[in-house]
This record gives sequence, C-alpha cells and structure tokens, in this order.
Amino acid sequence: MLSDPVNTKRELYFAILLDRTTQSPVVIASTEGGVDIEATAEKNPEAIFKIVLDPLKGITESVAGDIARKLKLSGKSYDNGVQELQKLWKLFVGSDATQVEVNPLTETKEGQVITVDAKFNFDDAAHYRQKQIFSYRDPSQVDPHELRAEKYGLNYVQLDGDIACLVNGAGLAMATMDVIKISGGEPANFLDLGGAASEAAVTEGFLIISSNPKVKAILVNIFGGIVKCDMIAKGVIAAVKKSWIEDSTCC
Repeated sequence: MLSDPVNTKRELYFAILLDRTTQSPVVIASTEGGVDIEATAEKNPEAIFKIVLDPLKGITESVAGDIARKLKLSGKSYDNGVQELQKLWKLFVGSDATQVEVNPLTETKEGQVITVDAKFNFDDAAHYRQKQIFSYRDPSQVDPHELRAEKYGLNYVQLDGDIACLVNGAGLAMATMDVIKISGGEPANFLDLGGAASEAAVTEGFLIISSNPKVKAILVNIFGGIVKCDMIAKGVIAAVKKSWIEDSTCC
C-alpha cells in the first residue's frame, strides 16, 4: 500500500470499545500513542483517560471537543481533531464494530489529525448487514464449529465446560448457562437455535455440540412457544443416530 508521508508532530492513542460493565461504548485515549497501550497503562497510567459514551448520542461535537482537549490538541489541530473523532464514531456505528483502535492517531506539524494505523473488530451477528466487510473474513481464523453452525443459522460459541446446551432464544440460552454454573457445573457452549430453526438445524446443532470431546452431558432447554417441540424431538432423534449419544441414555 502506498500513502503520502506524514509530517508527524505527536502520536496519540484513541479507541472506541464496547464495555460490558457500563453496557455502553467507551472511549479510551492517551497522549502517548504509537506504543503498546498496555505498556503505557503499566508505566504511565495517568496518561490514559476513559470516557463512557451515551450510546444514543455517541461522540457529539461537545464530547469530541472534550476528548480533543484531553489529548492537548489546540488551534487548527483541535478543529481537525474534533472532526476526525466524530468520523471515527460514525464509522464505529455504521460498520457494526465492537472495537475501533487507532494507534497512532497522528497530529501533524501542519495541524492535521490523521488516522495512520487502525484495528477493527466487528459484531459477528451483523454479518447479514455488513456483507462486504465479512466477505474479507479469513475462514481459517474462525472456529470451524462456529462456521458450521452459521451455515444453519445457529449462534454457537464453544466454552471450556463439559455440559453442553441446546436452547432456543439468546436470553434463555444465557439463563440456562447461568443455572448450570450456579448448580456447580460448567457450560461447554452457548448455542441458540433461534425462532425459525428446522429439523436439520436441530440435528446439526446437536452434532456440533456432541463433537466436543469435553462434553459429558447435553441439556436441551426448549421454549415451546417459539418452535414445535415435535420438530425438536425429531431433530434430536436424528442426531442421536449419528453420534456417540447412541451409546448413552437420551431422555
């Protein structure tokens, strides 16, 4: 890739992340960019600041101005910095990103504020809306079980436990995992069949979770108001005939 040279005055750090604690996007920024932010946090933590954003408003001109001042931008650099920060917020929202990390965010001697290098993470659940972005995905970098589940419209994440879950509805799936944990067990996966699952999808989901060598038991928790339970049963029966479960008790 070819790019115009940058007449660097200062290198800054700027990132927008999703924070589970505040359940909001947050800005993490520092006047010390171009280096590993973890190293900065260890050696000079006062150089890093964090701002929790209103998810409905994001980085408004006022918020961008506050960030720019904390980054010690002034004059022309301040004005350009405010614009660049707002553009990065629009990019974060418009691309369904979970992380936009700019390191370095460069202030030039001419008063420009430029994104020189950036790292992105995107919400996997937004693949239907971000087809172009996800067309660049390298399948070798994705868990093969997750890719397999995706083909059937299943939402699957493998975990470290030994009790597998087959559930319909993300909320019920998370609650089921909580119950397993509270009861002293460890969930082996998150698997949401969704509300439009077919018999084939149920079978495939069962085969995916049973292919995990750590799994010792499978808990099926289906809310019958969303899908037909007889269809779920047929899918489970078909899976039992194709996996190690045929040598176990299924009830």
